[in-house]
Amino acid sequence: MPLRASYHSRNHYKPASRPSFHGGGGRKGPAKQFIHPSKFIQAAKLTSVTEDYVPSHSFADFEVAQLLKDNVAAKGYVSPSPIQDQAIPHGIDGRDVIGIANTGTGKTAAFALPILDKLLRDRTARALIIAPTRELAQQIEVECRSFARGSGLFGALLIGGMSMSAQIRDLRRDPQIIIGTPGRMKDHTERRTLSLDRFTMVVLDEVDRMVDMGFINDIRYLLGGLPADRQSFFFSATVDQKIEGLMRSFLRDPVTVSVKTGITSDSVEQNVVTYQTSGQKIDKLHDILIGEAAAKVLIFDDTRRAVERLSNDLNSRGFKVDDIHGGKSQGQRKRALDSFRDSRVNVLVATDVAARGIDISDITHVINYSTPNTYDDYIHRIGRAGRAGRVGHALTFIEQ
Repeated sequence: MPLRASYHSRNHYKPASRPSFHGGGGRKGPAKQFIHPSKFIQAAKLTSVTEDYVPSHSFADFEVAQLLKDNVAAKGYVSPSPIQDQAIPHGIDGRDVIGIANTGTGKTAAFALPILDKLLRDRTARALIIAPTRELAQQIEVECRSFARGSGLFGALLIGGMSMSAQIRDLRRDPQIIIGTPGRMKDHTERRTLSLDRFTMVVLDEVDRMVDMGFINDIRYLLGGLPADRQSFFFSATVDQKIEGLMRSFLRDPVTVSVKTGITSDSVEQNVVTYQTSGQKIDKLHDILIGEAAAKVLIFDDTRRAVERLSNDLNSRGFKVDDIHGGKSQGQRKRALDSFRDSRVNVLVATDVAARGIDISDITHVINYSTPNTYDDYIHRIGRAGRAGRVGHALTFIEQ
């Protein structure tokens, strides 16, 4: 069913003057990168590598512990995604792995299953998994916990916004697997509550986002404290010179698995929504949200204040909505994400920083209520829709 809003094809769009793409509304800070509105318009293509891909293995074929196979089967997984199919065998063989894949392609299982298998076979082995955001670290922890159910393995989650004393208590139990964000992990190493010299495996997930967020020095610090004799997994959607430098410094004879399908999500129908006044803008958003197709919607806005204001406006209009931004506590952010994931609310309003790492497979729409700062940010935003073989929608509001 078509959405109820005024969309413009590439041929009919009349671009506004350049200043209208720099945020507006009194937003202070660096000017946004100019992105021509035509770059927000693209038809969905379901003839992607992922859809046409015929895996060489089933999950039952992988040479991992039977307990892991049973837990994978209990989750309903039968055929691996391309990144899983190609990366897992190399991980099992002990190779360093570079995984280049779009967001939402199943990267967690691609590194988690080989790592958990080694931890089960060698109880002296240790694994460190580094993620850019609290939310992604928590999601990885949930996935690893489900894969390892009944194994007796113990883990620790090291992220900001949670009790340092509770994390220290977990670390004293000598966990086999530690998952966390670079800043909090560095804090623990400086406090000497985390010793890096025993880790035989390390994962960097969404390396490009960590570099974008300014964590490259923390990453180098953490990797530099690990033993030279280790297995490493680097997963990223993009690779630039900084990331290549990391790879050259810290990987040994890596195998590269690339299943990236394009510069944007091919399975996402991308379009623009034009408006002239703030009242017209919120009304057009309202019309989109009442459409039957808009089942689960992630909306991006620029600032904490803008996110809260929009969330309140939508709540007053009767929508089931919550919001997340950097000013909220970790508990508040987790409750909002859980409500969105479980569909107790079907609209989530977020800032870019707070939304990084969200991995919810049934998001139908990503709405850029404010334009992204860069085109890379746009790519990461819309990649949260159109997952698991579904067609997603990305709509970007443009002032005329």
